Amino acid sequence: MTLEYLLTSIVVILLPGTGVLYTLATGLNSGARASILAAFGCTLGILPHIIASVAGLAALLHTSALAFEVIKYLGVAYLVYMAFSVLRDAESLQVTEDARPMRPGKIIATAILLNSLNPKLSLFFLAFLPQFVPDATPSPTLSMLWLAAVFMVLTFIIFVFYGVFAAAARRHVISRPGVTLWLRRGFAGAFGLMGLRLALSAR
Repeated sequence: MTLEYLLTSIVVILLPGTGVLYTLATGLNSGARASILAAFGCTLGILPHIIASVAGLAALLHTSALAFEVIKYLGVAYLVYMAFSVLRDAESLQVTEDARPMRPGKIIATAILLNSLNPKLSLFFLAFLPQFVPDATPSPTLSMLWLAAVFMVLTFIIFVFYGVFAAAARRHVISRPGVTLWLRRGFAGAFGLMGLRLALSAR
């Protein structure tokens, strides 16, 4: 593992995406502990893409237009669902001192789904990881798994930072009740735009 790999991974993880957005929303809504659970779920959501890449399924997504489109539109549908859920449910982002806590299982499951239904992540691992596997390595698969594990650890650490930062901002949001409505609209719009972007994206 090289410094170049670490820096590249950190840059990729820092870029805002659905996982970051969900972790931020959870931190604002339910506090630091819930945001850590969201970060954990998002990290687990990387596993299917790693398995797919190692098993060669990512290559299928890369070569089969139908397979890619099916996975892509499942991701689009879920992002649109998330957008409508946040916008419709007044309690989905109700930032108050006595906000009803979200169930840990639901937080983790939602986070896993958000990251699992993203074909770009599988293609990312297919194109990204092999570049950092030495040609002379006796076991390329083990090397890829090690690099992927490092990527997951970095993801968890960075997402926890995002979530705890959002949780720390809760008190400022609580003191301004009108901000909640705009937060809901903002998060709903962001989920919707990500869905649109995914729908319009090409491989």
